[in-house]
Amino acid sequence: MHIRLGTRGSALATTQSGMVAESLVAAGARRGLEVDVDLVPITTHGDISRASLVGLSEVGVFVTALRSSLLAGECDLIVHSLKDMPTAPYEGLELAALPEREDVRDALCANGRTLSGLHKGARVGTGSPRRAAQVLALRHDLVTVPIRGNVDTRLAMVGADLDAVVLAAAGLNRLGREAEASELFDPADMLPAPGQGALAVEIADDTPAELAELVRSLDHPATRAAVTAERAALAVLDAGCSAPVGAFATVEDGTLRLTVRVMNTEGTLTLTEKTAGRADDAESLGRAAAHALLGRGAASLMGRG
Repeated sequence: MHIRLGTRGSALATTQSGMVAESLVAAGARRGLEVDVDLVPITTHGDISRASLVGLSEVGVFVTALRSSLLAGECDLIVHSLKDMPTAPYEGLELAALPEREDVRDALCANGRTLSGLHKGARVGTGSPRRAAQVLALRHDLVTVPIRGNVDTRLAMVGADLDAVVLAAAGLNRLGREAEASELFDPADMLPAPGQGALAVEIADDTPAELAELVRSLDHPATRAAVTAERAALAVLDAGCSAPVGAFATVEDGTLRLTVRVMNTEGTLTLTEKTAGRADDAESLGRAAAHALLGRGAASLMGRG
């Protein structure tokens, strides 16, 4: 079976897609199928634009071009970082697999220094308002700086224009750059983005049954339940990456525990909601937590009321 896997062309995206490709080959072997996978690089607007991406996640700046290529038949499946994906279903496509999640934590990269070890007024770079708000909540004397670029570009800023950057631990791990992290934040202090650390594999609705079943075999039920709750909360809050919203769920022995947090951009005001229930009620748990936050004034923290 020959498979064409559509991917962004960045080092991290191709590494992640390569991991999915290896999993497909292994899954095929277990079924007695000989599978080979070609990566099909697809350029997105987010890859070529140098403008800020804050506020654009609602339209899936890194997702739309991949989906268009899949629907056009230029590839057989596509791989995304789940946290970059809009929460609404996409007509004609199936979210067929959510492989087991990587480390969900955020990492401070500061040439060996921890957040508490940074000097007053230190400049910390991040492209995420969620990370910026939580950095300021932990150290109000720091200065957060919006940045763009791939992992290597951002790491090169440390010691040059910036004193530190905050990146996803999952990306560092997948690139073999985990040694760059001088501190891994406890999720209680730096709540991750909904879906952080998870990959998403999409196929077209008319994908041949044999290939569709092969892709679905990569799904990890506990990961799917956790991120379903997180993204359900995000959908109710109607928040993209322009709003400081974090969510993190864990699943153990059929029980899902979810924490959702909404902050103002300065990190001075925070609302946190925690809930627990059956993992197969993941979506309703996420929605209920978000509605509870809206009832407590979350919209005003996000600048909508």
